[in-house]
Amino acid sequence: MAIGPVQMIVLGFDHPHFHGEVIAELEALRRSDTVRVIDALAVYKDARGQIEVEHLSNLSTEEAVELGSKIGALLGLGIDGEAGMETGATAGAEAGLAGVRAFSDEDAWDILAEIPDDSAAALLLIEHHWAVPLRDAIARAGGRRISDGFISPFDLVAIGLATAVEAKELHDLESAPAR
Repeated sequence: MAIGPVQMIVLGFDHPHFHGEVIAELEALRRSDTVRVIDALAVYKDARGQIEVEHLSNLSTEEAVELGSKIGALLGLGIDGEAGMETGATAGAEAGLAGVRAFSDEDAWDILAEIPDDSAAALLLIEHHWAVPLRDAIARAGGRRISDGFISPFDLVAIGLATAVEAKELHDLESAPAR
């Protein structure tokens, strides 16, 4: 099976009020075979910076066993307290020794440090199924990915895809603290 492009998305929540909406949207994307959530973690940071991790997933039991905690391996973070953290760190170290690097030194991203104290984050490792045929066609044409990233709503104004008002609304929606 060819795996699609994989992306790590980190979503911040100042005062999380989860009512199942996010999981429902991820389930809808899964049913349409648009994306697959490879792994998902909720990370809670208390006012002193102590971290509590909860595993979230819409994987089947078979997929969860096969994939394990990939985010834990990428970040050296585990689910089951100190033992899980050690397992995640060990898996990450073993992958590093085998030459697997999630992030180069210049792209190093300390996700956990970016989560503010007294808040939460959802870390989603998503496979983009929709992109497999496009990626394969690009490769057959001799192309390769040079870079990628999300475009700020404010940059959309300059190219005529959004008005200033729409861009501000989108930016506020994407970056505003929980209501």
